[in-house]
Amino acid sequence: MASGAADGATMRLDRFLWFIRLAKTRSAAQKIAGEGRLRLDGRAVDRAHANVRVGSVIAFMQGMRVRAIRVEALPARRGPAPEAQACYTDLVIENVSHQASSD
Repeated sequence: MASGAADGATMRLDRFLWFIRLAKTRSAAQKIAGEGRLRLDGRAVDRAHANVRVGSVIAFMQGMRVRAIRVEALPARRGPAPEAQACYTDLVIENVSHQASSD
């Protein structure tokens, strides 16, 4: 199953993205993490081996909106989608620039 916060465990960012099914392959996850398009706890990340821990917030562009997720657990494997989705919580981010242009 997934690891909790009590043991202070960490996981590589690329591996986490792959395990929670935000990337189809591990190499795709490495590319995403290495391109500098992600923010981990508010800092731009340009390396796939950045450490993710329970409580970390990962933000990235998805289509025309910013998506942010909070890590709830570190997955032990790349399991089915419901198992993967249990490892993070989607955070709501209002796109202020988009709202301003539609007013």
